[in-house]
Amino acid sequence: MRDFGTSDDPRVQAQLDRLAALSLPQGRLGLETIRALMERLGNPHRQLPPVFHVAGTNGKGSTCAFLRAMLEAQGYKVHVTTSPHLVRYNERIRLAGELISDGMLADVLEEVLDAGEDLGPSFFEVTIAAAFLAFSRTPADACVVEVGMGGRFDATNVLEPEALAACGIAALGLDHERFLLAPEEGVPTEPMARIAFEKAGIAKKGVPLIVRTPNEPEANWAIEEVAEKVGAPSYFGGHADAWAIKANWRAPEKVRYADWQESSGKQTSFVLLRPNLAGDHQIENAGLAIAMLRHQRQVKITMEAIAKGIVSAQWPARLQRLSPGPLTGRREVWLDGGHNPSAAQRLFSFLNRHIYADRILATGELRPIHLIIGMIEGKNPAALTAPLASLLESITAVPVPGHDWHPASAFGPSARAALDVPTALAMIPDDGLPILIAGSLYLAGEVLRLNDELPD
Repeated sequence: MRDFGTSDDPRVQAQLDRLAALSLPQGRLGLETIRALMERLGNPHRQLPPVFHVAGTNGKGSTCAFLRAMLEAQGYKVHVTTSPHLVRYNERIRLAGELISDGMLADVLEEVLDAGEDLGPSFFEVTIAAAFLAFSRTPADACVVEVGMGGRFDATNVLEPEALAACGIAALGLDHERFLLAPEEGVPTEPMARIAFEKAGIAKKGVPLIVRTPNEPEANWAIEEVAEKVGAPSYFGGHADAWAIKANWRAPEKVRYADWQESSGKQTSFVLLRPNLAGDHQIENAGLAIAMLRHQRQVKITMEAIAKGIVSAQWPARLQRLSPGPLTGRREVWLDGGHNPSAAQRLFSFLNRHIYADRILATGELRPIHLIIGMIEGKNPAALTAPLASLLESITAVPVPGHDWHPASAFGPSARAALDVPTALAMIPDDGLPILIAGSLYLAGEVLRLNDELPD
């Protein structure tokens, strides 16, 4: 499975092989295993600089990228753990601004795997334990931690209130339904309320909980109820007494952020440059990161650093225009790892508003886009193709390396099959139309590798 990764370093590969041999914790929920594992390691999660903890269905990785960029613009050293990796497992653990070295990665993985050999930890539990262990041994000023799945029972939720500067919830949507909507007594039954309830499980007493909106009312109610129950002050985006961010229609290259600060008793607003990350949704993700930084009190941050970070943040494989390279040549190729309905809405909005609008202005006519799609089994094959149908010139389905994938027939009668992405690109006529490669972050990682654009 590509999840576990490969490495040119034999010591790292030996530990990745051990990771791959772990059995999946079928039906196991709870934090008992990760807590037991952390106890054996000396509880490194209690020895961290202030942590910014981010959950959500879509946008949590981008929010983490904005947080990291803004904190680093302030001059801070920042630890980061995100998932999944795209090309190298090392991408999951960033120490004081740099990807973890092979030597340290091999050491911490071996230590964690040895300590938990009889506990039966999952791949993700081992990864998070290794990340926190490495964090505790490397000096830094702040940590940014992305939830893997859900929140309430996610391994990252071993973090305790004393370690946290702020918690954030990015955009919500239906995903991982088999796990997050599993029947359970005493939890919301409406799907979006249940998703929100699971994400809000990261809320902690006394720790600011910042929520990106809009959400369906039942989702916001579920979050508010959890926050109130645990004693977490909550701040919902778009509310006059919390925080808001929006594009400036008079100056499209700028955005306006505003929030209410209890310390000063007044509302403050700032005009900032638009994020360089593509898509209007990134404005909201940037706003979430700003609000998390502005509503916490453990790490000093200036608006100058926020202004610099909003334009310097990078997050590969999320509406990324690929550079000319060995895979793409000089064609216009966009890459996105989205695979659920929420991601499809985001893609449609971006394509319709930017790529297509530019072409209509230039030519007076709508010109469509070619789609290369690879999606693993278990995901809905129509999640992307149905919303994008009116914009597509062609659909070419490819395998997802290391995974079982949907065949071309799953994407409709007009979809055709290709052996891999290079073959798919060769099959598409060089007609000047842009190309979108989407459907899986695992596929996105392969594309970046083939085009020599390794995440750093």
